[in-house]
Amino acid sequence: MTDTRPDLASYADLDLDRAQRRGYPEAVFCAGKTPEQVAGIATVVKDRPDVVTLFTRAAESHAAAVRNVLPDARHDPVAGLLAWPPDPPEPTGGRVVVVAAGTSDLPVAQEAALSAQYLGRRTELIVDVGVAGLHRILKHVDLLRSARAVVVVAGMDGALPGVVAGLIPAPVVAVPTSIGYGAAFEGLAALLTMLNACAPGVAVVNIDNGYGAGHLAAQIAAPA
Repeated sequence: MTDTRPDLASYADLDLDRAQRRGYPEAVFCAGKTPEQVAGIATVVKDRPDVVTLFTRAAESHAAAVRNVLPDARHDPVAGLLAWPPDPPEPTGGRVVVVAAGTSDLPVAQEAALSAQYLGRRTELIVDVGVAGLHRILKHVDLLRSARAVVVVAGMDGALPGVVAGLIPAPVVAVPTSIGYGAAFEGLAALLTMLNACAPGVAVVNIDNGYGAGHLAAQIAAPA
């Protein structure tokens, strides 16, 4: 069978030595790439099992293309993420706790949790603990206080990161999601709320950027 994939150099220049340079590998953002392009990238990383490769924002067509080349790659369809090699590294450093305000925020929260895990951190996920029922987050305060970094993912009003930051000593990475009714403006309202959080120690990443949040939390929780 003739290989019809385009030449890699025509669309990508992989940074396979990034982990040596700055401690963390490059991730492959699949949205906007064709399945053929993603398959070409997977073919290259197949020869570098020493480098953890995350394929983020992967549609089913991207996942099929990656797994055609890397059949043992882990695929999490909720997060839209694939990881290869499939087994995460042994965890080091402190714990990262990821909090999803609502079930609708789970895809972004799962992306954050898996990103932190594959970057070498012990990771816990807490789900459906938004401010509409504050007793739910209060049940997890002991776990939250054990974390070196906490990622809080929320849409709608985006108020949960400030609540969590007021309860714990660790820094909070806030992730606004594009979940909500019209005045949420596809995450803009949550973003502005998080940027205006009065509890100190809150850093905010872009709307729906679970990977960026998980990466930042992994860096915060890295071994001394």
